[in-house]
Amino acid sequence: MKTTCLDGLWQKGRDFLGTRYPIMCGAMTWISDATLVKAVSDQGGFGCLAAGNMPGEALAAEIEKCVAQIQGPFAVNLVTIAPNFPAHKAAVMASKAPIVIFAGNFPKRRDVEEMKAAGKKVLSFASTDSIADQMVRFGVDGLILEGSEAGGHIGHVSLMILLQQVLFLDLKVPVFVAGGIATGRMLAHMLLMGAAGVQMGTRFVMSAECNAHPKLKERFAKARAREAMSTPEYDKRLPIVAVRALKNKSTEEFGRLQLELLQLMNENKIGHSEAQYKVESFWMGGLRKAAVEGDVDRGSCMAGQSVGLVDKIQPMQEIFAELLGDAERELEAVKTRLAAIGG
Repeated sequence: MKTTCLDGLWQKGRDFLGTRYPIMCGAMTWISDATLVKAVSDQGGFGCLAAGNMPGEALAAEIEKCVAQIQGPFAVNLVTIAPNFPAHKAAVMASKAPIVIFAGNFPKRRDVEEMKAAGKKVLSFASTDSIADQMVRFGVDGLILEGSEAGGHIGHVSLMILLQQVLFLDLKVPVFVAGGIATGRMLAHMLLMGAAGVQMGTRFVMSAECNAHPKLKERFAKARAREAMSTPEYDKRLPIVAVRALKNKSTEEFGRLQLELLQLMNENKIGHSEAQYKVESFWMGGLRKAAVEGDVDRGSCMAGQSVGLVDKIQPMQEIFAELLGDAERELEAVKTRLAAIGG
């Protein structure tokens, strides 16, 4: 496919990732497996394997699948707060995976140094300008700016603000952007703003090749953007790690649980530790319930607000054709508009 305009903008991202197109598939636990990584890679994109909290030996086996099946490079996404994180680190360092992405909380300087010493390129998420600066000082090779529009665990700042706070600065490392991106036209404008590439998650869940449960895909197809809601925090005494997912029976129950626990705390009928445990235990297994078992009423249907932009399941080849075609046409249109101004 003709990508003349795109090629003039995304070379830094192509060089960094080592792929034809610097279009990354976000790492989604229970969804971003070797099958999805391969499907994205086969179209010239960049796949990311989600470690989640699988056992270390299981991650090592999944990495080997990627190495055996995929011609190009890929990344392994490690959640720093996962109980199996130490085993995940060891598995990645011993593997042939060329790039590691740190997610969840932010990596320590030692984590970055160990991965680089093992010959890996290191990417880290940045949800604020101060974190972006810290990650660069720690030695990461690139950043992913993920706005709060994204699905799953999120920060509190929208991509619109992060673009201005971080992307517009000269940080000396490639900066990829994520959160709310699902179309080729938006891809084009992110590149014009200086992004090295983009990351999408929700759009790729709706690929025919993705192993997510058909009921989850059906729910995505019918969802509106406003249904992808961030979990609320009602009181700082009961902190919540924000997650964006489709509103369902469980999200309503989660809100009621918090209010009930706060009332019990006010009445001194329950301690802080017990209340926090009940909150953190509520979603245990919730993502698997939705993505693998198809329980979209009681499971956690993690999705970005871009879910309102996708309404059908498509082969991965068709998704990439749309993204690239729409992006190239948008850049041609921008050139025409600018030429008219100059004339």
